[in-house]
Amino acid sequence: MNWTALVVFMIFFLFVTVLGFVSAKWRRGDLDRLDEWGLAGRRFGTIVTWFLLGGDLYTAYTFIAVPALMYAKGGIGFFAVPYTIIIYPFVFMVMPRLWSVAKKHNYITASDFVKGRYGSSTLALLVAITGILATMPYIALQLVGMQAVFDGMGLSGDWPLIIAFLILAVYTYNSGLRAPASIAIVKDLMIYVTIIVAVIYIPYKLGGFGPIFDAATAKHHAAALLPSNNFAVYSTLSLGSALALFLYPHSLTGIFSSSSREVIKRNTALLPAYSFVLGLLALLGYMAIAAGIDTKDGNAAIPQLILKMFPDWFTGFAFAAIAIGALVPAAIMSIAAANLFTRNIYKEYINKNCTEKQEARMAKMVSLVVKVGALAFIFLFARQDAINLQLLGGVWILQTLPAVIVGLYTNWFNKWALILGWVASMVTGTWMAAYMHFGNSFKLPFGIGGGTMIYIGLYALVINFVVSIVLTWLFNAINLKNGKDETVAADYQ
Repeated sequence: MNWTALVVFMIFFLFVTVLGFVSAKWRRGDLDRLDEWGLAGRRFGTIVTWFLLGGDLYTAYTFIAVPALMYAKGGIGFFAVPYTIIIYPFVFMVMPRLWSVAKKHNYITASDFVKGRYGSSTLALLVAITGILATMPYIALQLVGMQAVFDGMGLSGDWPLIIAFLILAVYTYNSGLRAPASIAIVKDLMIYVTIIVAVIYIPYKLGGFGPIFDAATAKHHAAALLPSNNFAVYSTLSLGSALALFLYPHSLTGIFSSSSREVIKRNTALLPAYSFVLGLLALLGYMAIAAGIDTKDGNAAIPQLILKMFPDWFTGFAFAAIAIGALVPAAIMSIAAANLFTRNIYKEYINKNCTEKQEARMAKMVSLVVKVGALAFIFLFARQDAINLQLLGGVWILQTLPAVIVGLYTNWFNKWALILGWVASMVTGTWMAAYMHFGNSFKLPFGIGGGTMIYIGLYALVINFVVSIVLTWLFNAINLKNGKDETVAADYQ
């Protein structure tokens, strides 16, 4: 047991726990209303939104998994850096339109928008189910990152994880989105300090970046230069992951909670600062190789590197940063999943006449259930199952793009065509992933490109668009009735 590291860890963990509970009084609102509990009243400005989205998108698992992939597989792990860069021009153009129409019609989820745009409860239900299914393994992965930290400090057994998530569940229930937003400020400052110290101190101890890249190249021929046969996989994986990133319910929760369109635009200019840090973070995988870390579990590489290179007190600080980095996204994800269930399943199919107070109470209860479910998943299934399902979740959530993103610009698509396109792409994408043993790429058809592999999510998305376009043309030709659009062009401005 590393007692010094544990004491430092506990100090910071207790601090953010207290912060999570008192944040209920921050920008006080009526927490018996769903838009106050789940979106903090849509009052977050540029700085808070920057921390919230940063805490939401750059998770503890990112801290562990990206350098772990660099450690285990070499240069392919850098795919996470370009995709978090190319997404922001896309967000700048698209998300202010979504914020405007959501504000106008009090939409709290993407499914609310889909129902309003296409007049289809069925399509909205499918988008909600996709979001919940894609989010659950994502929450479980935060537990994987936290477990790696507990193991590194010598805390064995399941009880540390259970206690941490019980605390998280209670203060999220009490404070809603205000809790992760306030904790995200602390978390991100700690992450920045940890990364800056790591990229200066560790290379200094190892003799500079030259020996680090030499060691990485000795282990992986692909360490510094990507092999040509990986170009298509690398680029399509980056593009597909970028398109999927702001379709996840927790990402959209950060968008909906912003106070204006300008806040979103300013954040797209500021958020690439996290991408710069992510690039530095990825290099920790190479540093682990150069430091002689030898483990078959890639997720253990970074905790072992921190334990080996830093004094105990800073190890406790860095571990606290990673653990808090798990709490913030897990809280936002559970709130987002709860919003989806409450708005698009409970209120739509179970209790159509529920009051605002009943709606908020149901969302709070569901956020508890979601966390318990994620905890149970980790205990009942292998860690690799969570990773496989998270990869599959990326394929699934990408299939909501035609209904959500294209829908912001046109209502030309027939609602039944979109439903059948979603079905075709979900079945195809899931089959491809299972066929490849939950790999992320599949060969192009008919021998195109000489067996070139591309990201399965994009593959399925193309099928989605083809089916939706062809069937919309066909349904329009036979005058099949479409749903009623409750929005007008001015709502998107």
